Amino acid sequence: MDGDTMMLMWMCILWVFASVAVAMLPMRRQYVPGIALLLAAPVLIFFVGQQHGWVMAVLGLAAFVSMFRNPLKFILAKLRGQNPQVPQ
Repeated sequence: MDGDTMMLMWMCILWVFASVAVAMLPMRRQYVPGIALLLAAPVLIFFVGQQHGWVMAVLGLAAFVSMFRNPLKFILAKLRGQNPQVPQ
């Protein structure tokens, strides 16, 4: 395994542990770190796709959409001009 692949693997593992830690926070404290994770995931998925092929990138994208389905629904509703309710 070369250095770039090893670094990508560690970054992905760090992202997973960070997402688990954020999920354990109370809802009102999840927003800022959740947004950072939401923005970092597509970058990681892109690099996974570059190093391991588009099939792995599609699998990563499916996992990402599954985990962040509620925030993504909220963002889409906001972009459509709707006013979705934020959980307390």
